[in-house]
Amino acid sequence: MDFDSPALPSVRASGLEFRVVQTAIPSGPEESAQLQGIDLAQLLRTIVVRLGADAYVFVLVPGGRQIDWPKLRALLGTRRLSLPDKDEAKQVTGYDRGAITPFGATRAWPVVADAAIAAAGLVAIGAGARGANLHVDAAALLDTLDARVADVTKPG
Repeated sequence: MDFDSPALPSVRASGLEFRVVQTAIPSGPEESAQLQGIDLAQLLRTIVVRLGADAYVFVLVPGGRQIDWPKLRALLGTRRLSLPDKDEAKQVTGYDRGAITPFGATRAWPVVADAAIAAAGLVAIGAGARGANLHVDAAALLDTLDARVADVTKPG
């Protein structure tokens, strides 16, 4: 491995079985999935969402889908959610946008995972560096992250 990330010690400590897959830095999700040899729906994006002052949540979104904001607001019981800018995202996660992962983040924010992930089998989640992913079993990932699983996305 030719990258350093706080995600690796964190995922090792969790006991989750994983395989690191490194690729060239992709131009988008479709290319990332292709380079990793997986379907787009198996590629998870971790999006940090601001709930309020010093309150955030990680949302796991399968490739080809996007957050359905009304569904997420209803699930979280709030009228307002927002996306932090890149500097704020780095400050609250420890990762640059495009490399955010719940593993090894500066704070263990709660995780919401779209319901489609549970049945995906093998999934790829960021390893904390661009072009680096962790291939893991979806059910084990959701359990390890104590994710709240709900229908929070729509085709994108």
